[in-house]
Amino acid sequence: MLRHLLAAAGMLAVLTAITGAAYPLAVTGAAQALFPERANGSIVERDGEPVGSELLAQSFTGPGYFHPRPSAVDYDAADSGGSNLGPSSPELLDGVEERAETYREENGLAAGAEVPVDAVTASGSGLDPHISPANARIQADRVAQARGLDRAEVLELVEQATDGRALGVLGEEGVNVLKLNLALDEAAG
Repeated sequence: MLRHLLAAAGMLAVLTAITGAAYPLAVTGAAQALFPERANGSIVERDGEPVGSELLAQSFTGPGYFHPRPSAVDYDAADSGGSNLGPSSPELLDGVEERAETYREENGLAAGAEVPVDAVTASGSGLDPHISPANARIQADRVAQARGLDRAEVLELVEQATDGRALGVLGEEGVNVLKLNLALDEAAG
């Protein structure tokens, strides 16, 4: 029996060293060597001060800013997650309709006009930093007017903040809202 306990204790020590130390150190080292910016959180700085991460959404609500997707967790990375409401949930449907009405009003759209789905639904994490190019183009008029900028200039900034598909084929194009809003701040002085 003692022999089995010693063998088990030895295996526990070896597996703990491998899975608890060696593997995490190897993965961390590889990430730091191959993708140091992403491994450190893709922090965006302005004047040497961190203002956010390219990987996490944050709330922008003013008329002179592009608004991100809604968040089921109020943009709190500690609570990342969706609402867990099903497609037939009255609470979800009412929330989507309320967001659609607000979106139309904010962006000067006609009542009943189609609204991009990412403008009225939260992502699975509640922290998606991107909006669709269609969503950004609709918001461009409001932002340009609020900032006193030319619409074409704002649309050029949208293009510059648009990230392509991963590996050219995976996912959809997306506009990084933080990068776009920081570029707007720079353009407006």
